Amino acid sequence: MAGCTSRCRQGVLKLIQSLQRLVSGTLSKDKVDDELEMTMVCHRPEGLEQLEAQTNFTKQELQVLYRGFKNECPSGVVNEETFKHIYAQFFPHGDASTYAHYLFNAFDTRNNGSIKFEDFVMGLSTLLRGTVREKLEWTFHLYDINRDGFINKEEMTEIVRAIYDMMGKYTYPALKGDVPKQHVDAFFEKMDKNKDGVVTLEEFVLACQEDENMMRSMQLFENVM
Repeated sequence: MAGCTSRCRQGVLKLIQSLQRLVSGTLSKDKVDDELEMTMVCHRPEGLEQLEAQTNFTKQELQVLYRGFKNECPSGVVNEETFKHIYAQFFPHGDASTYAHYLFNAFDTRNNGSIKFEDFVMGLSTLLRGTVREKLEWTFHLYDINRDGFINKEEMTEIVRAIYDMMGKYTYPALKGDVPKQHVDAFFEKMDKNKDGVVTLEEFVLACQEDENMMRSMQLFENVM
């Protein structure tokens, strides 16, 4: 079991690396062809064709990503423990576990404690190649921890604090305990247009579109990929 988990972790890391190369355009055609040749025996064409229609990735990109996900993680799913372990490797100077937990839940759209290839690639398609509106909607759902359709101050504070914890003391050497709350108060002052104590999706999107700095602050997932 331990060997399988380790292999799965390595596989998802390879998946992320392949994705980054695909997005940056540095994955050569020969490499794609090599990957495709090895993929043909293990992918499900009908599933990938459906994902091609539902995402902003090409069929070739999906085939490469599917091989990295399925071959290296035969179970076909990533659990939260593995996801946290992967994220911890990207942020060795901080504690990424809480942020990874919330991020995992955002990808786990079925709420069953695991992320399938379809879940993962759908989320990444939105975050990396979606419209501004689509990215903001996804980010809103990340902050909406209890899934009630609103963001309250407690939820936003949880996410912001988790991000500070993840970035670590080397990034924020003089960070005081009340800084996350101060940032959240400032965000809410701009977002909560009707002053009812919660932020709706439309308020969130509008505030981010009106304020470039807030837009960058809210789309935190892209900055930490």
